[in-house]
Amino acid sequence: MKLEAVDYTAENAEQLFVESLRNTGFGVLKNHPIQQKLVNAIYENWYAFFNSDDKMDFRFNVETQDGLFPTDVSETAKGHSKKDIKEFFHYYPWGQCPESLREEIQSYYQQANELAAELLSWVEKHAPEAVSGKFSQPLSSMIEDSEQTLLRVLHYPPLQGDEELGAIRAGAHEDINLLTVLPAANEPGLQVLTKDGEWLDVPCDFGNLIINIGDMLQEASDGYFPSTTHRVINPEGADKTKSRISLPLFLHPKPEVVLSERHTAGSYLTERLKELGVI
Repeated sequence: MKLEAVDYTAENAEQLFVESLRNTGFGVLKNHPIQQKLVNAIYENWYAFFNSDDKMDFRFNVETQDGLFPTDVSETAKGHSKKDIKEFFHYYPWGQCPESLREEIQSYYQQANELAAELLSWVEKHAPEAVSGKFSQPLSSMIEDSEQTLLRVLHYPPLQGDEELGAIRAGAHEDINLLTVLPAANEPGLQVLTKDGEWLDVPCDFGNLIINIGDMLQEASDGYFPSTTHRVINPEGADKTKSRISLPLFLHPKPEVVLSERHTAGSYLTERLKELGVI
């Protein structure tokens, strides 16, 4: 089994993309509108930021969760005991950010949000009526003007060889949000768990855009769109002395959006963040 990239400009792109999401939990897009030049510049500039002493001036705010999360407070995936080998920066338009990096990262945030809204409309359009009828409002409107949508700039440092036994760059997990939009990273390692229990490499061709389903879309669709279990391994054969930069955008609805009879987006997020030990 192999994940194939869908050409964003193709006539049947919408259908192929949603079919891929449904069957594998992932969709991979090529020839999409986000400029690779912008993504490349962000990778380079934030790599420099993570390697600077200035980064500690932007340590995260506990209350608002914006800013730098250094390696010593990195996440532990649900059900795992080892911390992930990574550090990351949470960017929100209202949050802290180095001024020299703000204009560039905000431009990406805006472009990725616009594309994401379109992809959510594809999902709704190509879902069976019995499924789309469960949505409390159009999917794309759930994220409109949301201050919760998070752009995370991830830095997986070079591996030194003395890492804690069993630790990998990101343990197997599912995302909390509706969809996650991710430009292919500059190094391999991302894998998705198939329905047959096999780990499948996600194409990391530079220029691809990778989209996966989060728990909130699974909740809102009553399981029709399954949340995707994925991980980032320390890849064999790859140059482990290289850093890996990654730029996932986590699409979060406004807190008051009703996901299901059990949850609003706000109640669901709070429950999951408590499970992760973040709050």
